[in-house]
Amino acid sequence: MAGQHEVDEGDNGGTSDPRRAFGEALRDARELRPEGRWTQARLAREVRTSSSTISRIESGTLPIPASLPAVFDQVFATDGKFKRLYERIQAGGFPAHSRKRIAMEPHALAIAEWTQTVVPGLLQAGAYAHELFRAGSPRASEREIATMVATRIARQDVFKRSSPPDFSAVICESVIRRMVGGPDVMREQLAALLSHGSRPTSVVQVLPLNAGCHGLMDGTMSILTPPEGATIVYTEGIRSGGVIEEPSAVRELARSYDVLTASALSPDASAQFILKLMEAL
Repeated sequence: MAGQHEVDEGDNGGTSDPRRAFGEALRDARELRPEGRWTQARLAREVRTSSSTISRIESGTLPIPASLPAVFDQVFATDGKFKRLYERIQAGGFPAHSRKRIAMEPHALAIAEWTQTVVPGLLQAGAYAHELFRAGSPRASEREIATMVATRIARQDVFKRSSPPDFSAVICESVIRRMVGGPDVMREQLAALLSHGSRPTSVVQVLPLNAGCHGLMDGTMSILTPPEGATIVYTEGIRSGGVIEEPSAVRELARSYDVLTASALSPDASAQFILKLMEAL
């Protein structure tokens, strides 16, 4: 599977918390450099960040900026060790049924999304994600919710790659009409959809409620094309999900998605529709 690696004992020292394992590995790499120990300040200068960021990463209290693991690997010549640890952190923040999809996402050449429930995670604004997590995890602390939100928003770093994936999303009209968190939250979310749709490598379409019956009415779906290997489909329900890899099933679902894009509003018409909803709030 592209982008996912087993992390051996030498990568984590037996630590079960992947964020703590990353911090310990970074501290060891910094303090045990063959050429001589670096202070946190010196490492911060080398990777162009702040000393406080390095300190909080090493203590396991800060979500790790997606750009830093590769820089750490380059600076310490660790052959992808920090990249693998970071992928373990990313996967560990999601339910087991979605981890294969999450591991593939940062490296995908193309991603296509269909949703009739909520805005796809790759397109969610922070306040909208917060409302979803708060409703779904009523006993979680605000700190726990903030961590969940940060983990979800970090997935959007895929669009900041030097060569971002070809991205397509079809969103049911009911999703953008549903009031999540109030007018301010929805205005921010609708503005985020317009921003994502304006990217040269992204297409965002709205499927109107009067579009009629289609082959993907019973669930949400993501299609991911990796740099190597076969395209997969990920489907998800309320508390479950799964990866479909069988070629004929993938082709059938991909065709259903193509039909859906043909039934949806054009990208320009979708943007106008979203803008009118936003202005009406």
